[in-house]
Amino acid sequence: MIYAVMNQKGGVGKTTLSLALAACLARTGARVLLIDADPQGSALDWAAARQRDPLFSVVGFPRPTIHKEIAHIGQGYDHIVIDGPPRVTDLARSAIMAADCVVIPVQPSPYDIWAAEEVVKLIEEARVFKENIKSAFVVNRKITNTAIGRDVADVLANYPIQVLKATVTQRVIFAESAAQGLAVFEIDPTGPAAAEIEAVAAELKEYSK
Repeated sequence: MIYAVMNQKGGVGKTTLSLALAACLARTGARVLLIDADPQGSALDWAAARQRDPLFSVVGFPRPTIHKEIAHIGQGYDHIVIDGPPRVTDLARSAIMAADCVVIPVQPSPYDIWAAEEVVKLIEEARVFKENIKSAFVVNRKITNTAIGRDVADVLANYPIQVLKATVTQRVIFAESAAQGLAVFEIDPTGPAAAEIEAVAAELKEYSK
């Protein structure tokens, strides 16, 4: 399965979710490749900061030919996670075309919800060539007990895209783990952050079958 984690707005936790999803899939014993298609290379920085054995492979490939080369790059892997670029470009279109399922992290703010329209348009463009492509919103960096945190799923339902029931809350552990090149379950395997990521991964796997 190939997941592309995409959003055209910065600060939504795209790389954090990409890394967490890849780590969660690898935790089951699957062979996982994370393709860092963001020119900023944050996932590569995470891999460089890691002192332990790798959980999964990380390669940098910020080129608009991912969809043409994904079969070669991803040969032998059970799952591929693409950490997509932050703007509407040929690179973003290529990442979407390479994917079986596009995962769109959205922070619960009006600006993020409005910005999601750009990704939705790209997915609709891709559907002309790849009609079976799936897509899903993940409410990410949610702040507990806020009205917009509760209402965001209702607003996103206006788009023709699945909204996952599982959500991810804003937690310090995500920043702490990133700085050390670790997955959240390596720091706190039974904590709420690990449980939230497990729930997102499980729902995505079920949805994208």
